[in-house]
Amino acid sequence: MTNETGVPAGTRYGGALVLLATLFFMWGFISVINGTLLPHLRSVFELSYFQTGLIESVWFIGYLLASIPAAKLIERIGYQRALTTGLVVMTVGSLGMIAAANLVSYEVTIASLFTVSCGIALLQVAANPYVAVIGPPESAESRLTLVQAFNTTGDVLAIVFGQQLILARTIGGTAAPGTQLTHAQRMADAQATELPYLIVAIVLAVLAVMIARAKLPALGAATSRVSVEARRGLSLFNHRNLILGCVGIALCVFAEIGVGSYFINFVSQPSVANIPQDQAAFYLTFFWGGMMVGRFIAAGLMRKIAPERVLALFSLIAIGGSLVAVFVPGPAAMYGLITVGLGISLMFPAIFALAIRGLGPLTEEGSGLLIMSIAGGALASVQGKIADAYGLHWGFILTALCSLYVLFYALWGCKVTGQRASQ
Repeated sequence: MTNETGVPAGTRYGGALVLLATLFFMWGFISVINGTLLPHLRSVFELSYFQTGLIESVWFIGYLLASIPAAKLIERIGYQRALTTGLVVMTVGSLGMIAAANLVSYEVTIASLFTVSCGIALLQVAANPYVAVIGPPESAESRLTLVQAFNTTGDVLAIVFGQQLILARTIGGTAAPGTQLTHAQRMADAQATELPYLIVAIVLAVLAVMIARAKLPALGAATSRVSVEARRGLSLFNHRNLILGCVGIALCVFAEIGVGSYFINFVSQPSVANIPQDQAAFYLTFFWGGMMVGRFIAAGLMRKIAPERVLALFSLIAIGGSLVAVFVPGPAAMYGLITVGLGISLMFPAIFALAIRGLGPLTEEGSGLLIMSIAGGALASVQGKIADAYGLHWGFILTALCSLYVLFYALWGCKVTGQRASQ
């Protein structure tokens, strides 16, 4: 006998959630290392803001290209093997980053980051819907937000990790703003990423073994793909909450990555806080810390308040914080961006859970479409173009506009439509 999630009745899923929370932690950790890696690479390779943003764009193109194949792979080999495969791919990419540091190669760096992002895309496609449907449907949003909080815990620790093992160990990371480095200094700085990515590769390999050996509960027929005959007449495009949710995922990730990628360079400016990059990275931990705390708070609030209402409140916080960053000079602009972290915190998990409501047998395909939408983070290069032309602060207008769309989604766009809405 199974419940409506497709999991056998009486199945205990607490242990599985703990293990999955570890995965969420790890991919959050690796993703946010980019917050310290990008200013480091900008210094080593003497990149413009636009070129720096292109590195982030390539990272998110991995999500775009890997997500739909990931959904098909899950259909073929199952959730657990897919999670193991994703970790193996991420391990290979992390080892590539060690080679890139040794060769001081921009091209190998790009290829390695792309490989890591493809592995994360596979994990995301498998783990997010798994968490959403493994327990009672009425607590799906709260449950997904809770494990996403561990994802953001990884974000916070990644900044400390990157600050200490990358920026604090380089001349470019500790020099005063505007300092010009010699070629020899930049080449020496390039080696700083070898140790952190060796540590990451070892941890990923250990996790891959743990997941491969774990006993995770299987999902039942209610969430598995069905035959071609049974799926006739079912279409993802009949689910407004999914389609508009894909846009919401793209924009909230863009907003998050835009702040995370440019925070250090923005805060380092004389017109804001006028501090070295390693000190700016310390303040970036408060941005990710706000996301972590916000998700824990939101997970509790959504047990008593409708998730769409909580999402609307958090989107207003993000709008306010980003406008402060744009229009208020000095340290207040930095604190405005830090506040954006609290507002953005709920967006991804809440939109994801609201978007797969009512999909039934289309859950895996819908999940693949939502994870593919994470490629919205590739628009970080657009924000970089604005920064090069008009100044970094004007780029955060885009953050406010993205948050405004999420407010729209929370108030109207998340309403369930489609064939299974009433089932």
